[in-house]
Amino acid sequence: MSETGNRLRKLLESPNFEPQNYVKQLSQQSDGDRDLQEHRQKIQNLADETAQNLKKNVYKNYRQFIETAKEISYLESEMYQLSHILTEQKSIMESITQALLSTDKDETSKEMQAAFPKETEELKQRTLTSLLEKVEGAKTIMDTPGRHLVYNGDLVEFDVDNMSPIQKVHAFLMNDCLLIATWLPNRRGTVKYKYNALYDLESFAVINVKDNPPMKDMFKILMFPDSRIFQAENSKVKKEWLEILDETKKSKVTKERHKKEEEVPISPVRAEVSTNPFDEDEPVDAQEGVDLSPEWIQELPEDLDVCIAQRDFEGAVDLLDKLNEYLKDEPVTQKVKDLRLTVEERVRQLTEVLVFELSPDRSLRGGPKATRRAVSQLIRLGQSTKACELFLKNRAAAVQTAIRQLRIEGATLLYIHKLCNIFFTSLLETAKEFEMDFAGNTGCYSAFVVWSKSAMRMFVDAFSKQVFDSKESLSTAAECVKVAKEHCQQLTEIGLDLTFTLQSLLVKDIKAALQSYNDIIIEATKHRNSEEMWRRMNLMTPEALTKLKDEMRSCGIGSFEQYTGDGCWVNLSYTIVAFTKQMMSFLEEGLKLYFPELHMVLLESLREIILVAVQHVDYSLRCEQDPEKKAFVLQNATFLHDTVLPVVERRFEEGVGKPAKQLQDLRKSTRPVRINPESTTSVV
Repeated sequence: MSETGNRLRKLLESPNFEPQNYVKQLSQQSDGDRDLQEHRQKIQNLADETAQNLKKNVYKNYRQFIETAKEISYLESEMYQLSHILTEQKSIMESITQALLSTDKDETSKEMQAAFPKETEELKQRTLTSLLEKVEGAKTIMDTPGRHLVYNGDLVEFDVDNMSPIQKVHAFLMNDCLLIATWLPNRRGTVKYKYNALYDLESFAVINVKDNPPMKDMFKILMFPDSRIFQAENSKVKKEWLEILDETKKSKVTKERHKKEEEVPISPVRAEVSTNPFDEDEPVDAQEGVDLSPEWIQELPEDLDVCIAQRDFEGAVDLLDKLNEYLKDEPVTQKVKDLRLTVEERVRQLTEVLVFELSPDRSLRGGPKATRRAVSQLIRLGQSTKACELFLKNRAAAVQTAIRQLRIEGATLLYIHKLCNIFFTSLLETAKEFEMDFAGNTGCYSAFVVWSKSAMRMFVDAFSKQVFDSKESLSTAAECVKVAKEHCQQLTEIGLDLTFTLQSLLVKDIKAALQSYNDIIIEATKHRNSEEMWRRMNLMTPEALTKLKDEMRSCGIGSFEQYTGDGCWVNLSYTIVAFTKQMMSFLEEGLKLYFPELHMVLLESLREIILVAVQHVDYSLRCEQDPEKKAFVLQNATFLHDTVLPVVERRFEEGVGKPAKQLQDLRKSTRPVRINPESTTSVV
């Protein structure tokens, strides 16, 4: 590198280099544009050289980079193993310490309770009173007799949806309820907390939340349909909360059961027999009614909460069926009413969860079978109408999503094949799943038929947007409609025929397409008529003549051979031959699109097209003065009347199933009449 280049490098590498001052100074010193261009080239050469050196250094140290990365990976693995070992050691030490502390604590509490039972209870109540004095809005909590403090501590509440911390709270666990209080930012005297919520122990379930760093030491409280997540200070405190909550809930259930068992049953008093015939029998509360003391009945509300929390919907409904069977044909006492009232609240919660499972907001993957679990449980709960409605809404959303996600291909016919395959396959699967789920609910079938029609309307919207709104050719539209009809016929295997619905939804677009193509043919025919010279066609090559014969044969005109001359000549005009091919193509495509509602539309279109050609021939016969050309025009008119029109009538009758009287009348009214060659030969 030259001395100038080294000096420039040192200048750019200096720590006090300022680009703005450098550019300003450079512009002042330069004499013109040429100096700036030279300086720019020097900087570019320096940049290229620096880049080249950097590449060489990378290649030179490439092996060292790989070895360093391997060493870092090994070190990371060892650090992870070491962290795992330390975590295990820590958990073992904590479990041993907790076991020793709990043993000592249990022994001490038993001794203290045996020595000072009343003092301990009073001490708990005094402690609770002193703590509640620090909670704003919690004065009435101590009004309940026998309520005392079991456990309390600070927790951090997290948002259930995004797991972000919300606020710091203080929880007070009492022997019959749980109080949640929030921290006051501005303390007033001894008041530190503000009342937030009070939950009865039977109204919620406690769920352990698995640690997922950095989210750890958490547990969830479920009060359907709501839930709250709290984080303890460490795993030890979390374990204490879970154990004490579980023990307190069980203790409350046990005390209530013992209290009911210790109640002395009231001996029934023999009713005096009244001799008054107008006295009515007074209902006697059946104290000796159904026995509600079994443990599974006492724990039924909590078991239902756990089943709902764990998404064990079948287990929850089984418990409800078991209870209904147990209480069947039993007298309705006040206790039974209270139990049913408690259970009905859980049934409402379970229904809400099942409804959410079927909502369109949930994942739509898995097809109709994914909804079977929730639908079957709703039906078992007696909610078949709601299950039917939600099932059909879910499937409608799934079909709509599938259609929306379908990629629009360049080829319309390929897109329609995919669209029909997706839609009709989904409809068929939905119908089979509906028949399986609602086999015993025939009243829901009418709802499915209504839903099928609305789904077909959604399909036709997507179909028409791609086929008719994009102005595709009539042949492409006919093929697309044919594909849709064939797929629709597949539904008949399950007894569902939506062909009429499909046709009624498509009739407007098909009418417009036929009319549009009819106008195109008429305009093209008029344009050719304006340039008509009434000359024979010369196809130049035998291959072209053979191709024309094949085309006419495919159109149904088998007698075309008689109109061919010597060599490659055809004794017809180009206008008549082109008209014949275009009209026969229109007829074939129209028959593919045909259904009864389109009968008159197709018939009138054919009649208008034929009249354009016939009127042109009639006009030429009347105006032509050359006898040879007049004879040639008459030959073309004869071809139209005797060959083309009968083929049109026969093909229309084959495709529709009945003759077209309008076409027959048109042919009779346009019979060519030969008169004196020196006078006019006309088409009447």
